[in-house]
Amino acid sequence: MYFEEKGKANTAATAGEVIRVAKQRKINYIVVASNTGETAEFFKGTDFNIVIVTSAYGFAKKGESQMSDEKRKELEGSGMKIVTCSHVLSGAERSLSRKFGGVYPVEIIANTLRMFGQGVKVGVEISTMALDSGAIPYGEEIIAVGGTTRGADTAIIIKPEHANDILSTKICEIICKPHLG
Repeated sequence: MYFEEKGKANTAATAGEVIRVAKQRKINYIVVASNTGETAEFFKGTDFNIVIVTSAYGFAKKGESQMSDEKRKELEGSGMKIVTCSHVLSGAERSLSRKFGGVYPVEIIANTLRMFGQGVKVGVEISTMALDSGAIPYGEEIIAVGGTTRGADTAIIIKPEHANDILSTKICEIICKPHLG
């Protein structure tokens, strides 16, 4: 499925397609990028293992999470797992490039993935973060849901690898994404 436009307006359609494909393919784990919890709401009440990956504390404002404590408790109370950690495709390396200039290897990976769209890059990143934190099992195909800025407009079936072997990650299929023309 391809969307004409990028962004939040595609979130409901993306979630619907993800749920349909997960049922069809018998995929048990869905990893969702959601900083505030808004995108994760579309997956509440499903029979899947939902893992929400949020940005690290300090990503938007030093010392703070973008997800409120109340929303975190609500989502965890509904059975979802939440992973909050540094972005695997930027993290400390972005600090170096900002301070010293230049391009570093992990940023090259991130920018290469962005050639397929921001959501594909996010999908690879969050699935790696979820795997590294133990929130999803190793060696299984999962669905990763990401987007362009807010909401979700991209979903991929992926077999992630740990960050220490990220180049062995397999993007098996693109379920949906915006047209990048």
